[in-house]
Amino acid sequence: MPRARRSRQAQRRGTSRGLTLVAGLVFLYLLLPILIVIPVSFSSGSYLGFPPPGFSLRWYHNFFGRADWLGAASLSLWIGGAVMVLSTALGTPAAIALVRSNFPGRNLLVGFIISPLIAPVIIVAIGLYFFYARLGLVGNPFALVIAHTCLAVPFVVINVSAALQGFDERLEHAAMNLGATPWRTFWQVTFPIIRPGILAGALFAFISSFDELVVALFVSGSTAVTLPRKMWDSIRFEIDPTIAAVSTILIVLASAIFLSAELLRRRSERLRSAAPLPEPSAKEALPDGATVI
Repeated sequence: MPRARRSRQAQRRGTSRGLTLVAGLVFLYLLLPILIVIPVSFSSGSYLGFPPPGFSLRWYHNFFGRADWLGAASLSLWIGGAVMVLSTALGTPAAIALVRSNFPGRNLLVGFIISPLIAPVIIVAIGLYFFYARLGLVGNPFALVIAHTCLAVPFVVINVSAALQGFDERLEHAAMNLGATPWRTFWQVTFPIIRPGILAGALFAFISSFDELVVALFVSGSTAVTLPRKMWDSIRFEIDPTIAAVSTILIVLASAIFLSAELLRRRSERLRSAAPLPEPSAKEALPDGATVI
């Protein structure tokens, strides 16, 4: 019997190592094209090519020295920041209401909120284009902010809802029993615990707007050119390693944001897994000296 058990354990270990190896190979296959972009961005050649004939920083100087590239980058940063603020302001109370409430049509409302993640983005872009065209908003940066907010709110709702799962509501009840108002209870009890989920949702909202292309192609027009739109135009009209330099900068930025979101997610899990409040006994004294009957 012990020999058979050891054989099964060895078989499970072998299977686990095999799956890990396969997953690593798939991950390397998906990551390899991205890794090729980085050395190309330091190429000394005048055209995209791999391996690069030499190494130079000329294409990074070209990016930071051209007003059209910097203008597109600053517009994307501004739109991403506005979308992050609006999505967090709208998605956080929506997530709290959906998690804490149980009303008719709740599941339908949840499906409606996360539908931008399910529907093909090209359909959303076409619908927004025809809607904005009637209102004369094509090429308006504020219209692009509203469009990206619709796409980013689901990220905030999902992350905040995950942070609220397992939240011990007795903490809020205890604060209100001690005289705290509902608003003060939220800011001093609820918010510190779900803050990592809110920040993670805000980061995902920012990167989803900053890196979005399809809606920008339809809505940005010729006056609100974002960085992804500028990269698209550069691929079509001027093929030089500047696009690789910009892509490398975006890879570093996205990696930093996703790493921060993962750290915030782990912090949220640690806060949720903290020991809950002990159940009060029948003879336990309250703070004002009264006893529980």
